[in-house]
Amino acid sequence: MPTRPKTSSKENPFTKRREPLHFLLWLGIVSSVLIFTVILGIYIVRKVGPSWNDTPLPGVFWLSTVVIILSSISLHEAKDAFYKERFALYRTCLTITLFLGMAFVGMQGYGWLQMTEQGLIMQDNPSAGFVYLLSGLHVLHILGGLIFMGFLFREATKNRSYVDSFVYSVNPPNQLKVRLMTIYWHFVDVLWLYLFLFLLYHHSS
Repeated sequence: MPTRPKTSSKENPFTKRREPLHFLLWLGIVSSVLIFTVILGIYIVRKVGPSWNDTPLPGVFWLSTVVIILSSISLHEAKDAFYKERFALYRTCLTITLFLGMAFVGMQGYGWLQMTEQGLIMQDNPSAGFVYLLSGLHVLHILGGLIFMGFLFREATKNRSYVDSFVYSVNPPNQLKVRLMTIYWHFVDVLWLYLFLFLLYHHSS
């Protein structure tokens, strides 16, 4: 059975050349945090203004929160399996994560449908408008992650034999893909938890 060669960042020019991708990811994360911070600040200011009626959050948002937490756990397990050369488990956990991510998007869409059926639309209710805006902007982040995860899934299913999977796994650019995907997905998970708790707090006050 082949063994994973020991490498370091000094010995590995491929990783060093792609390190800017790591920086760009964190730059994107910081930018997203700033955008949501501004929106939440506007939310707080607007809430004390006129024509504000708290909008009850769709019950399915609770379930979607559980789903995205589970997806973060499954992706962590996928990354762990990838580095431990348990490639069948890696493919399984990646498939589960992809499915849970799509389920999350579907649940958010169903939540919006519930809101519209209750007559809660953006034009007539600023509170509902912020719920749509915050959750919708977050879903865009999720969709971006799902697209990239889809590429990882496609590559994982192409390399089904142990040898092909091993060769793929020791390639530094491929290791970087898995690492960056994990960081990004954990970020969107934590981001939703914060947004959900924020909305719960302000809509119950």
